Amino acid sequence: MTRKYFGTDGIRGAVGEYPITPDFMLKLGWAAGHVLGERFDGPKQILIGKDTRISGYMFESALQAGLINAGVDVGLLGPMPTPAIAYLTRTFQAQAGIVISASHNPFGDNGIKFFSGAGTKLPDSVELKIEQMLDVPMTTSERLGKARRIADAAGRYIEFCKGTLPWGFSLQGLTIVVDCANGATYHVAPDVFRELGAKVVPIANDPNGTNINRACGSTKPDVLREKVMELGADLGVAFDGDGDRVCFVDHRGQIIDGDEILFIIAAHRLEQGKDCPGVVGTLMSNFGFELGLKDLGIKLIRADVGDRYVIEAMRKHGWDLGGESSGHIICGDLTTTGDGIVAALQVLLAMVSTGKGLHELKSAMTKCPQTMINVRLKDKSLLASNVRIKTAVQEVESTLAGKGRVLLRPSGTEPVVRVMIEGDDAALVKKLATELAALVQEEIGA
Repeated sequence: MTRKYFGTDGIRGAVGEYPITPDFMLKLGWAAGHVLGERFDGPKQILIGKDTRISGYMFESALQAGLINAGVDVGLLGPMPTPAIAYLTRTFQAQAGIVISASHNPFGDNGIKFFSGAGTKLPDSVELKIEQMLDVPMTTSERLGKARRIADAAGRYIEFCKGTLPWGFSLQGLTIVVDCANGATYHVAPDVFRELGAKVVPIANDPNGTNINRACGSTKPDVLREKVMELGADLGVAFDGDGDRVCFVDHRGQIIDGDEILFIIAAHRLEQGKDCPGVVGTLMSNFGFELGLKDLGIKLIRADVGDRYVIEAMRKHGWDLGGESSGHIICGDLTTTGDGIVAALQVLLAMVSTGKGLHELKSAMTKCPQTMINVRLKDKSLLASNVRIKTAVQEVESTLAGKGRVLLRPSGTEPVVRVMIEGDDAALVKKLATELAALVQEEIGA
């Protein structure tokens, strides 16, 4: 059955527009409390964490009331990175964890994500059960739950992050600019790097409820780049609003994205004699990333866009590394979900272990030039059946002769198709992409 509210990463939308409303969140808390706690005898506990959006206060209270009405005890974590909530859900042996966040979106949006008691995304079947429970009239449990504030949540998570590194690991001698996106990492990330010995210069670490992701963070690293260059820092690291994505800036001001981060981690693990047979990327992973891994003897499998699909493929193949170009990196041997801080520490581990700078590490892989053009469509379903477009794609692939790739990917959220071409010749790539996009527009464009 098709889910009505849940997308690939929870429920998300504009605050005040259904279902991102207090009354819906009250009912969602009640429904989730019943479904997620139904298999457990005795007291039930669900944790709630959030990012720094001002609307988080409202939705935290509504979810809390719904859960308590369903007979569930609530642990309130306050502002915490999304991966921290996954970790704490496991360590507190809670039935589930709830994240109030819209990730890298502006403050006017918000959303809800769930983690299972194992710290993983909920299966589609459980999300569907929650949606079905939303249609049931809300009643009051015979045993009401209680709520308590978990005061040491940040300290617990900081120690977890540090514990993913070898004993005695030190960042002494490094100057790191840390962009917290005015989001959930503002009181965690700088302390992690500082406690490991680095000189830390935090920026965008003063959230006021409305400045999350505003001209800062991993999606807008220009200010970070300027600060690194101004200070002559060794590197900069930026997180998104909820801390599950990361990007770097090297000492030259060049941005290191998710593909390059994954390559650095995989190459270092191989160099250390660890098993790294393959990495899971997505349809959007750069072709140069694939070629770089191939040179190391590491396979790349492409999953659909979305961390849940990456994690599914990692489990299927039994691999530890996966992620997206956007900087959503999963180190499956260290944690259960994408974690910006943990991924950043793995890159820093590679730097310290090899004695190489970030620029040198990332230069071992060369990204292919890429051109992507969005074409608005009348009907996305027409794309698969159009013969002229199929023939044109085959002709482009023949022109690239194995030194590039073509991707026509319909958007999951808007009526457009993303026409993307990669190759080793930037001018040719741009020309082919422009011509293919024009054909798509002519054949099925809106």
